[in-house]
Formats: sequence, structure tokens, C-alpha cells
Amino acid sequence: MGLGFTMCVRSCFQSSCLQWAWRTAFLKHIQRRHQGSHRWTHLGGSTYRAVIFDMGGVLIPSPGRVAAEWEVQNRIPSGTILKALMEGGENGPWMRFMRAEITAEGFLREFGRLCSEMSKTSVPVDSFFSLLTSERVAKQFPVMTEAITQIRAKGLQTAVLSNNFYLPNQKSFLPLDRKQFDVVVESCVEGICKPDPRIYKLCLERLGLQPSESIFLDDLGPNVKAAASLGIHTIKVNDPETAVKELEALLGFTLRLGVPNTQPVRKTMEIPKDSLKKYLKDLLGIQTTGPLELLQFDHGQSNPTYYISLANRDLVLRKKPPGTLLPSAHAIEREFSVVGTPFYVMEYCPGLIYKDPSLPGLEPSHRRAIYTAMNTVLCKIHSVDPQAVGLEDYGKQGAYIPRQVRTWVKQYRASETSTIPAMERLIEWLPLHLPHQQRTTLVHGDFRLDNLVFHPEKPEVLAVLDWELSTLGDPLIDVAYSCLAHYLPSSFPVLRGFNDCDLTQLGIPAAEEYFRMYCLQMGLPPTENWNFYMAFSFFRLAAILQGVYWRSLTGQASSAHAEQTGKLTEFVSNLAWDFAVKEGFRVFKEMPFKNPLTRSCHTWARSQSQWYPIGTRSYSSVPEASPAHASRGGLVISPESLSPPVRELYHRLKRFMEQHVYPAEPELQSHQASAARWSPSPLIEDLKEKAKAEGLWNLFLPLEADPEKKYGAGLTNVEYAHLCELMGTSLYAPEICNCSAPDTGNMELLVRYGTEAQKARWLMPLLEGKARSCFAMTEPQVASSDATNIEASIREEDSFYVINGHKWWITGILDPRCQLCVFMGKTDPHAPRHRQQSVLLVPMDTPGIKIIRPLTVYGLEDAPGGHGEVRFEHVHVPKENMVLGPGRGFEIAQGRLGPGRIHHCMRLIGFSERALALMKARVKSRVAFGKPLVEQGTVLADIAQSRVEIEQARLLVLRAAHVMDLAGNKAAALDIAMIKMVAPSMASRVIDRAIQAFGAAGLSSDYPLAQFFTWARALRFADGPDEVHRATVAKLELKHRI
Repeated sequence: MGLGFTMCVRSCFQSSCLQWAWRTAFLKHIQRRHQGSHRWTHLGGSTYRAVIFDMGGVLIPSPGRVAAEWEVQNRIPSGTILKALMEGGENGPWMRFMRAEITAEGFLREFGRLCSEMSKTSVPVDSFFSLLTSERVAKQFPVMTEAITQIRAKGLQTAVLSNNFYLPNQKSFLPLDRKQFDVVVESCVEGICKPDPRIYKLCLERLGLQPSESIFLDDLGPNVKAAASLGIHTIKVNDPETAVKELEALLGFTLRLGVPNTQPVRKTMEIPKDSLKKYLKDLLGIQTTGPLELLQFDHGQSNPTYYISLANRDLVLRKKPPGTLLPSAHAIEREFSVVGTPFYVMEYCPGLIYKDPSLPGLEPSHRRAIYTAMNTVLCKIHSVDPQAVGLEDYGKQGAYIPRQVRTWVKQYRASETSTIPAMERLIEWLPLHLPHQQRTTLVHGDFRLDNLVFHPEKPEVLAVLDWELSTLGDPLIDVAYSCLAHYLPSSFPVLRGFNDCDLTQLGIPAAEEYFRMYCLQMGLPPTENWNFYMAFSFFRLAAILQGVYWRSLTGQASSAHAEQTGKLTEFVSNLAWDFAVKEGFRVFKEMPFKNPLTRSCHTWARSQSQWYPIGTRSYSSVPEASPAHASRGGLVISPESLSPPVRELYHRLKRFMEQHVYPAEPELQSHQASAARWSPSPLIEDLKEKAKAEGLWNLFLPLEADPEKKYGAGLTNVEYAHLCELMGTSLYAPEICNCSAPDTGNMELLVRYGTEAQKARWLMPLLEGKARSCFAMTEPQVASSDATNIEASIREEDSFYVINGHKWWITGILDPRCQLCVFMGKTDPHAPRHRQQSVLLVPMDTPGIKIIRPLTVYGLEDAPGGHGEVRFEHVHVPKENMVLGPGRGFEIAQGRLGPGRIHHCMRLIGFSERALALMKARVKSRVAFGKPLVEQGTVLADIAQSRVEIEQARLLVLRAAHVMDLAGNKAAALDIAMIKMVAPSMASRVIDRAIQAFGAAGLSSDYPLAQFFTWARALRFADGPDEVHRATVAKLELKHRI
């Protein structure tokens, strides 16, 4: 399905071939035999006049295949969906739905119940139905589109005969161009389903044909059998490619006669055919009066590429776009240039080009074989000895990556149309993190799947395309570039990816496995700085996209999609920066730091605005701690005394807050007060993506809970405390950085206590920010400050636990993104007091969860998550959703609350710092009773008192974090209890003084003070009442200090 040239893999390693291919106009050597089209005879002498297609499994992916992949992604038992679809036969919900006897809503309700009963777990069938009918999945196979075009061109009729259904909008589900078909027969319209013979007869009647005059393609045996019984010739479809070959054999003509992936030449890309024809005739020594056929290939972002047919010669021409090119743009005169217009002519190599890297329509084993062949040919290219084939001067020796970085920075600067923050950071970062050791081999420079031509019938690479960036350099650049698709979404318009697909189900090797496969074939150890190579590859792609966009503004770009690339550059640059951050963390983990004896004592300030903190003080009275020491729990009092990598992370977060979070607060606050408040703010979601791109994501998991740093940044409690305080200066920053309660506690619970299956199903979506969660413990009938009072019951029944209970103040349960409820209840009321409780993971779509009402805190709803009052009535949860085991709930709750207490207290100090900063700005700008407020003695006293109280509380919190790092959460019980006593009360006082200084404005939503005060007061309950903490401190004091 594509273009190629005679740089054939089977011969590209011969010296003469390489020199011929890269150094001369090798067309004069081409004496390619023109192969005529294959011809088939009709079987049995029959003449077919129509082809009838089923839809699912023939023209688009089948529901069964979609279901199999969806089940893997959603951890649903394999075969559940297919079994439920077949349940009940003709009278089952699926068949009734396709006969339009029930609505989509009724089908999903009945189907969901069936799936849940079969799998013994909650099955989100709405999600499956959305995927099945989505544009991403329901796309017609290109090979079938081409076949239909050829069938109709031969004068045959085409029809689609589909068991189909109505969507909720009352339109039938037919994601096809109806113009492709003479007849469309849908079961939901007719009220008849295959394999009922009547629907086949109806289709034949509308075609005006006898059964023997038609061919029917379907992927289901019963449907094929029913058609055959009527005398229709049938093809059972297992694979669209194979089915087309069978259809060709029956029809007697090829269904892939045209040149795939071509289109008429775009107006702005036209070239003079007469002069080209004369040149080619002279070059090839052709005597012909026949026409020159010219088409344009539909891919190639940088240089237009054309198909040429002249006197039985099939050629490919690749040229520079018209106009002035950017410096360092793809230099095709590296290939060959003649008579003023740089272009390169190649032999056309018939074969397949896979433009979609997810390889739709292929079996998993075939997909894996394709990627294995791709890996193998790359190894062969990198194994060529440049000196042995006369290419030792094909490029400069050494310093390849520094040159590449300079080249692509120059390319980007020449095409820059606006400032992209991630690109600026990468331009600064890349030269500072170059690999110390680099191999030098022949490199392709643009190695990816759609630059390979494959054999039509086996996974063998016939040709490698697009050599204009080839040179001598570091081969790992090629390996990384060939993995771009692993990290791009399938919806990416320029270079499709599959990071939103299940690779295990597809059979495609993950990037890590692909890289290991390469290293194994090359006999190399895996490189440690793989993230650098990925960061550079995405940086280069971003620069290319920017260049394409720049050319589109002047009409030079060769692709019709070029104008879309402007908004893609920032997306790709953010991906590059994400890898840069990962590489930074890897270096940080391995660096042996010395301990510089420096001291830091300074004040830092932000730009002044009513929504910005005005100034925050930072003190240090101890030498700067080394990372090695910090990792063991060093007490770092000032952010400036953090280790260099963590300090850089802190300042990056500070910049992010100033540039993105504080300016967004007014809009976010307005959204919380609007009619749409119960839906997540799109701005929040946008800021989350920015935080991910900046590497400011999942910072909260402590090093002792995640020693391998699989899930988080690997910070100590002391290190994170400083970052958490900074996030606490805004009500919205913790969620933006995926560091907000109750998700942080629930994620840590899963890391500490969850099984691998529980982590796969719940932890990963939470870590990725694709889901939210809640924690259900507090009950209205009992004093829930004593967790042993919990009355909600968890009763064992067959393979389930059945939950009944009444909970309230369940933070986050009203959020539409909330998918998990961590539920605490009693499994054994007769067990010892602290062994009665258990914790279950409850999917929020489980039947029986009834939200009674949202609760308000001083009138604030805290949308969209809110705080709900909820009843759990006969909620069935699979036994495997039990955490750690029955009777371990109290233990889990205590373990969950340790680091979370540090988080709340540091955020409270952030509240207080912001409040004090706002207060200072306010009193400097207001005058009362003849002089500025800042000169009033009571105001000055309040400022002084607030500063002292903040510093005292901060030191106490840092001490608790320090003890937790050194000795663990249990040993820090006294320190944790003390900060729980001190921090909320301190914050309430500091914020109250600030409100008083503002006057009535402090009570309004124009400033964050009222919300700060509300949550500071609420935390004196949410993290346990003051009385409980005071009692704990007193008991420990009496126990240890007498």
C-alpha cells in the first residue's frame, strides 16, 4: 500500500549497491521488469453482479475484537462481553436491541446486569458501548474501501447487510459512507436480524438479483451458513486482507489495481509535466508518445512526493517544496539534484506501507512480527561498516548529538511563530545533558514504521524510504525515533500513535521491550539515559512540526494537514519535556553529592496582585543538606537548603504557580459558583496537562512507601513538605498537581497495601489523573472520631461481600470523575475492638450506592467533588476487592493518615503564608483615621504575631516529617498529634487576622481568605478533633516524660 525505491534491504549491505544508491542518479541503471496485473478466471463460469458486505468484522472492527481489547484495559474477565452478547439467543438483549425492540438505554441496563452477574463484578458497559461506537474504533478498513471502489468501477453493485442498532439520538449506527453502496439493509430498520433468511431475500430483492449472482462476506459462521443455504456465494471473514484476496479470486480481477495512498496533485504542488517527461525520456532512453501519469502521495510533511508512470516504467519523484526553505530543512539534494530544481527519482517498489502503527485488521501475532522485522532491519542498517562500503566520509565523525541539537534549535528558531515554554526549557536543557558515550554507525535519521515497505504476504521489509536525513551518527537516535508512536495518541493527526491502546492485546511490543530486542540483536547493554534520547526525538519532532506549520503559512507545505501542526508543536514539546524531567530524576537518584557548607537566609517575593502571594519568608540556620543525607531524612528548614534537583523542582513549581495557577484562580472560583459547578472545570484539566508536562505530577508519595520510585518522584517527607506548603498557597494547586486529598491517601493506601490486580485497576488511573476517588468512613449516627464506633456492615455472601451502611461527609463522591470508593465497615463486631473493621474497594457504578444530598461547609459546596451523604444498600463487591484482609481496617486507616497529616498541615501553612502576604499588601494600600493601616499599632502587632505563629508551626511540621523519614510513622505519633493540634488553630488565627484587616472584603469571594478560613476550621474535624489530639499528646507525655 505505498511507495518505495530500490534501497532494498536484501541488497543494501553490498558496497556497490550502497554507493550506487546514495551517490549517483541510479535510474540509468534501472532495468526493472514491468509486471502485468494478475488475472483470475471465474470459478464455475458464474458471473457475479453484486457483493454484499456485513459491517462489524468485515468493514469495521467486530464487537468481539473491540470487547476483547476493552476487557483487558478495564480488568474485566475475558469473554464476559461476548458471552453476554450471545446470552438468550434470538430473545437475548443484544438481538432484541438490533431488531429495535428495546432502546439503547434499556439494552445497556439489561446488558450491564448480565455482564455483572457473569463476571461477579461491576462492569461499566456504558464505557464499552461508547468505545464500540466511537469514531476512533468504528473506522472502515482501508483495504475494504479500496475493494469497494474497484468493484463499483467494474460496474458491479455493492450492498451492506448489517445487524445494526439505533443510537440514543435515534440514528442508526452506520459509520460508513452510504454513497459506497447501492443498497443498505439494517436490522434495526427492518425489524429482522441475520441469520433470518428473510433479511437476505430483502437485500437481494432490492438489488434485483438472484442469489447465485451475489457474493456475501460475513465474519460469523451462522450468518454465512444461512446465506449459503439460499444459494449465495459466501466468504467467511477472519482477516480483511485475506478476505479481499478470496474475493479477487472469485471476481476475476484485482481489487487493488490503483496506486495506493495517492491523490491528484495539489494545485500548489504542481510540476511541469512536459519538461519532466522530456527529461525522463532522455535519461531512460525511452521512445514513447504516450502520456506521463502523475499523482501525489498523500503523506510526506516536508517534501512533496509523486508517483510517475511513463512507458511501462513506475517511478517515484521526491522534490523540495516551492519557495524559500528554512535553514536546515530536509535537504533532498543530498539525494540528487538536476537542472535547477532539486529532486530525486527512484524506482517504485510495490508493497505495503502501514500508515497506522496500531496495524488495524491484523492478528496480534502478525503485528508482533511486523515490529520484529522493523527492529531487525534497523539492526542491519546499524551493522553496516561505513568504511567497508566506502561511506567513511558520509558524515562527520563524533559529536553527532551536539550537532543535531544545534541544527534543530536553529531550525526551530527560523520557523518560530510564538514562544512555547517547553521548547525554551528544552533548548536550555538538552546541551547540558548530552550522553557522555556515543557509538557511531550509519543512521537513517527518520526511521519509523511508515517509512518501510513490507512484502504483501509476509512480515518482510522490502525497502526503507526517506533517507534524506541519513548520515553517520549515534544509532540510538534511530531507535528512540522509531518509538515515538508508543507515546502519541491514536488521534494525533500527523503521526498516529497508540499510547491509548492496550499493547498486550494488540501484540505490539512495548517501547521498553522493543529497545531490549534491539540491544539483544546488537549485542549491547541497555543504555541508562534512554529518556534523553526520547526527549531529543520529541524535541526534533516538535521542531519539524513547527517548520511544517511555518511553511503552511506561506503555502509551501506538501501535506494537506500542515496547517493543523501549529497547535501540535506545543503538545509534542510538552512530551519531550516530560522525558527530560524523567531523565533528571534518574540522574538525581544516581548522583553522589558532596555536602557544601553553605547557609541560606533570605526573603523572596512574587509579583503583587490581589490573587498572588506578595512575599514569603524563607530561613535556614543549618548547612545545606546533601541529597544523600536528605534521602535518609535530613531536616531541611528552608527550600534553598534542599538538594539541587529538589530545589530545582521547588523553583519549577513556584514558577508554575506564578505563571499558571494564581492567574487562573478568579476563573476557577467563578466556575465553582456557576450552574456548571458540578462538572470539572476544563481549565483545571488543561492545567493538569501543563503540570504533567512540567514534571509537577504525583509528587506526594514518600520515598519509604515507594522505595523503587515506581509511582512518584521519590521525595522524602521533609522534601515534599516544602513543595506541599507552596501548593497550599492556592486552593486549586493540589488537584492540578494530582496531590490532593482524598486521592493522595487512597493512592498511598493502594501502594502500601494493594494487590497487583488492585493496583492495576485502581492505582494506575488515579496516578494518571484519569479517575478520582473518595474515602467513606464517617457516619451520622455515631461519634466517628473514634473509628471503632463504625457501624456500617460488611457481610460475606458466596463470592461477594455485601455492604450496608449510612455514611456522610464523603469528600469527592459527587465528582463525576469519582470511580472508586474506599469503604470502611465492620466485618466482625465480635472480634477484638481494633480487629472488627475492614476496608473494601467499591466501584462507584456498583448498584446500591445512593447519594442522598450534598453537604455544605459554612454554606460552601466545594464543587465538583463536594461532600456527600450516602447510603449503601445491599452493595455487592467481589471478595478480591478486600484490602489486606478482613479485620485490618483500623491498621490501614492509621497507615493511610500518616503522611496525609503532613500534607494537610503544610497546606495550612501555605494558606497562612498567602493570607499574611495578602494582609500586608492590603494594610499598605488602605488609609483609616488619617493614616495608613500599616502604621496602626494593632495591625503591626497582628502581623508580628502571625509571622511568629507561622514559623513555630512550620518548624514543628518539619520536625514531624523528619522523624517520619528517620523512624517511620508510628515513631512519629507524638509529633503528628502535636502538629494536628497546632496547625489548624494557627491557620484559623492568622487567616482571621487577615480577614479583619480586609474588612468586609475579606468575607467575599473576591479573595481566597473566606475559603481558607472555612477549610482551616473544617480540618479541626476532618483530621480528627482537637480533643483527641490533645489527649494523645498528654498520654504520650505522661508515659515517656515522667
